[in-house]
Amino acid sequence: MFEYVGAIHVHSIFSDGSGSVTEIAGLANESGLDFLILTDHNTLRALKEGYEGWYNKTLLLVGCEINDKENKNHYLAFNIEDTFSTRIPAKEYVKKVKNAGGIGFLAHPHEKRIHMKEHPPYPWVEWDTEDFTGIEIWNHMSEWMENLTEQNKYQNFVHPLKSITKPPEATLNLWDELSLYRRVVGIGGIDAHAHKYNLLGFFEVEVFPYKVLFKSIRTHVLTQTEILPGNGSIGLPEAKKIIYDSLENGNCFVANDYHGDSRGFRFFAEMNNKIYNMGETIHDEGKHKFRTLVPAPKAEIRLIRNGALIDSVEDKECEFIINKNGAYRVEVYLNGNAWIYSNHIRVGLKT
Repeated sequence: MFEYVGAIHVHSIFSDGSGSVTEIAGLANESGLDFLILTDHNTLRALKEGYEGWYNKTLLLVGCEINDKENKNHYLAFNIEDTFSTRIPAKEYVKKVKNAGGIGFLAHPHEKRIHMKEHPPYPWVEWDTEDFTGIEIWNHMSEWMENLTEQNKYQNFVHPLKSITKPPEATLNLWDELSLYRRVVGIGGIDAHAHKYNLLGFFEVEVFPYKVLFKSIRTHVLTQTEILPGNGSIGLPEAKKIIYDSLENGNCFVANDYHGDSRGFRFFAEMNNKIYNMGETIHDEGKHKFRTLVPAPKAEIRLIRNGALIDSVEDKECEFIINKNGAYRVEVYLNGNAWIYSNHIRVGLKT
């Protein structure tokens, strides 16, 4: 399979970010990203004005972040042509995105930050819906603000990447629970704005530059088809479909690449000469061999079933033999740091 590394959940001057679309795309290309998904608040202006496309080796796609009238229930919507009213209930715009042929992910669903009054939490509270594709399980800026205290705020401003530790337990637990009933895809987001602040009336500081955040939480997609940049054999519509199909199908994993380049990670199952990848469901009964490969000489590989740790190995690759139904995923820790979170492989469960 081919692997493409992307940054998801990015804001430009078309909403509350500080960078132009072309500037952001250029920085993504300099950072070695294969794709970038722009998600300005309640607008697809970048799409309408023709910014979607290749920027050297980086494919820029345009989605949007929708919220309700109380500025809660933020929803990352991809592969849609029009935005929807913020005055309708969240479950309605979630359904509209699905009916329009799009896919969507609950953004930072368990936010509860309290340290900055000007930046209140934006949690997901309308759970009466099953029309979403998945959940943003790890959000850089959300976690950074959750961890902020008076004691560590200066250290965290100076070292914004070091302060990110792991996804919220509440989000992981919910993700595991929902995955028992249907495929719920986990993605990672950075929530980049590159806000600029004026200090002492004459000195402007950019907090969390795009290029810095591009080094942190990334979503890696695996595809059956190679995507060539620029004037390759596959055009923009085809490349766009490949990326979105991989996200919709859960053929992806989330990693904090600040700790190490996770390109090359694999988690798959083997049974009866068949390969089952992340996002797939195995209906065949019997013993299944789960294999994990990590791009490091040694890492801690944890096998999670239905939200519970059932085994762990320290190595660069390992095999797990399982014979119970459930939703399986792996977490990988590198030098004690949370590094990689696979999507589930579901065994004996409904699709």
